[in-house]
Amino acid sequence: MKRIINSSLAITAIIILVTSCSKKLDLAPKNDVTSDVVYSTVTGYKQAFAKLYGAMALTGNNGPAGNGDVQGIDEGFSDFLRLFWKAQELSTDEAVIAWGDAGIQDFHNMNWSSANPFLQGLYYRIFYQVTLCNDFIRQASDANLASRKISGADADAIRGYRNEAIFLRAFQYWVALDLFANPPYVTENDALGGALPQQIKRADLFAKVESDLKALESTLPATNEYGRANKWAVKALLARLYLNAGVYTGTPRYADALTYAKDVITNGGYSLWGNYTQLMLADNNTSAGAPGSEFILTINYDGLKTQGYGGTTFLTHASVGGSMSASTYGLGGGWGGTRCTKALVDLFPDPNGTGDKRAQFYTSGQNKEIADQTKFTEGYAVTKYRNVKRDGSNGQSLDFSDIDFPLFRLPEMYLIYAEANLNGGGGDATTALGYINALRTRAGASTINSAQLTKDFILDERARELYWEGYRRTDLIRYKKFVESSYVWPWKGGVPNGRGVESFRTIYPIPASDVSANTNLVQNAGY
Repeated sequence: MKRIINSSLAITAIIILVTSCSKKLDLAPKNDVTSDVVYSTVTGYKQAFAKLYGAMALTGNNGPAGNGDVQGIDEGFSDFLRLFWKAQELSTDEAVIAWGDAGIQDFHNMNWSSANPFLQGLYYRIFYQVTLCNDFIRQASDANLASRKISGADADAIRGYRNEAIFLRAFQYWVALDLFANPPYVTENDALGGALPQQIKRADLFAKVESDLKALESTLPATNEYGRANKWAVKALLARLYLNAGVYTGTPRYADALTYAKDVITNGGYSLWGNYTQLMLADNNTSAGAPGSEFILTINYDGLKTQGYGGTTFLTHASVGGSMSASTYGLGGGWGGTRCTKALVDLFPDPNGTGDKRAQFYTSGQNKEIADQTKFTEGYAVTKYRNVKRDGSNGQSLDFSDIDFPLFRLPEMYLIYAEANLNGGGGDATTALGYINALRTRAGASTINSAQLTKDFILDERARELYWEGYRRTDLIRYKKFVESSYVWPWKGGVPNGRGVESFRTIYPIPASDVSANTNLVQNAGY
């Protein structure tokens, strides 16, 4: 199913979670709409379930000009992917941005504080989505289903939705684990509006996420509707979790990372799409032979039904400016924001894709060197995301993107297998080399031999394959190249040639607003 969310479902579902009230002492929800009312029917459960996925793609229920899910931040900025992408990419060698919004330049300059509005927005978006999942899991308990006289096939379907909610919560907690390390932790067993949430240590949160995912291996189906989680998404997240276990817990888990990556590769039924340059187009959803054949889980975007200024709408529009023709990219206009540094460009044989088709850069009128981050023409533009179809026609809207965003795709599993093998995680070196060369052959790049397959080569290959997909900060931290002076890039740390920064910046701060509101929280060191 191309689009599992439509606006009517999302609008209905929010009623479950937000009750409007007037300034009277006897407060009551308007129209008598409460959770007991909405969850009284199977249809109500389906609508609430739709919101769990819809909240990944939407900022609210009334479009980009409506009342956003997350307050205190411009709704256009409050989309999950837009915020996550900034935290993961703008802080690295892969991206810079021209805009002057308060806090936006802090990422590449690596001088963010606990008051950064974008980090605050991301943090609250994570926990908004955790809250949605917790509420659904709670309402879908066997006891609640029985009390509402929902049984048989309907109850079984809702139990399946509940398992997906547990996965979506685990994914959001992985994001919190990776970025904020020691966040508050709540589950369906904690009453809404009850005691202040307790903080959890990073290693303990790792164990919680791992436990939830391990339990889902046998409960989520092997196949599901496109855009919904299946057991291969569970295994893909476990592979990613174990790849970074050394960072999260101090104890590497490369053997586990390899095991789960191999399982997805061997048994998941996914296959590489033949043309890398078509992966991020308007019709990249899976159908009869489409790029989505290698997508394990996606955030689905639709130019008519998921309108907002985040997601792939941001990734397409923000990367167009200067002398670029917006119509070439299926857009009504560009926003002149995001580009890359030369560090990314130099990973490829050339910037025009001759030696490696994954090099998708616009260079005309653009300077490779960046003298000023706030000028769009400083730094090459990236053309990876284009709101056009494979036949050259435009997406449904020139203002909002149709491009689905893969949270997991098969090449990541290839790369995890190879890196884990090189780090003593078992497996077969010849198989690892074969996976890397499969990616390079697909890209039209020269194959490599076993002597060339080193850990540093894998890091570079991850950038070539996965750039601008939200991996780079995590990868650099794992390789000890994020804050260290041993590896720098233009304007790292706010100076033209780059510099090392404080070691505590491998973790983002918990927003000061939440530390002030919750006496159980202790700020991450250094902030």
